[in-house]
Amino acid sequence: MTPRLIVSDLDGTLLGSDHTLHESTVEVLRALVKQGHHVALASGRHYYDMKVFRDQLDIPAHLISTNGAYVHDPEDTLLAANHLEPEHARTLIGLPRPPQVRLNLYRESGWHIDSEAPYLLSLHASTGFGYEVVPPAQMDTNGVGKVLYLGDPNALKLLEAQAQEAHGDALHITYSTIDSLEIMAGGVNKGVALSSLLERLGLTPADCLAFGDNLNDTEMLDLAGEAQVMANAHPDLFDRIKGAERIGHHGEAAVAVWLKKRFGL
Repeated sequence: MTPRLIVSDLDGTLLGSDHTLHESTVEVLRALVKQGHHVALASGRHYYDMKVFRDQLDIPAHLISTNGAYVHDPEDTLLAANHLEPEHARTLIGLPRPPQVRLNLYRESGWHIDSEAPYLLSLHASTGFGYEVVPPAQMDTNGVGKVLYLGDPNALKLLEAQAQEAHGDALHITYSTIDSLEIMAGGVNKGVALSSLLERLGLTPADCLAFGDNLNDTEMLDLAGEAQVMANAHPDLFDRIKGAERIGHHGEAAVAVWLKKRFGL
């Protein structure tokens, strides 16, 4: 048997509509690990947020967090950390934005936000991960994995253009949802992190099966030998990935359904 690396995004992909793991998903991934396959979770979520799902799966999975800024092995050893340049983080913190747009920093130690946003906590209810409110003027620009703006898509488009004009290729700019603009250091994305992980495991991209649903999954899906795009995916994603297969909806545990068929479970 040739071992494979199965890598999946979380929200909109491996998690159900209630942002939790379906029982069948847990069973399938455990069975595949027992067969000798590798599993990695790759998300825009923070490492501490993702770790809860890995613990629930109870398998030795690698974690690619903050859209590739951090990579941890199954024993929680930090394998890679890639931060924004402090001056670039400072620029992004200072960009003018409407008061309804929330500014967030994901750091190794946690999640900072510029103002209370209780509605965001519902997305993390199953993990208990929460933010710390820090005024922008007091935000530490060192050790920032990503800057995240949440709000009106039109306002985010303006912020995207301003960020691009300010620092260009020194930034990697993407979206995890239509109202979530995510900015990492240049060259930091799930695909680059996945490439380094495959090398560490002694596998090739052809040995990798990847699942995703949004634009921040583009590089990861493009690298994988077998790329699966969810039925609920961003409308532009499928056309970006050459040779991708469209599978079912995340609310119906489609990743588990597809893996059962693929591996004859």
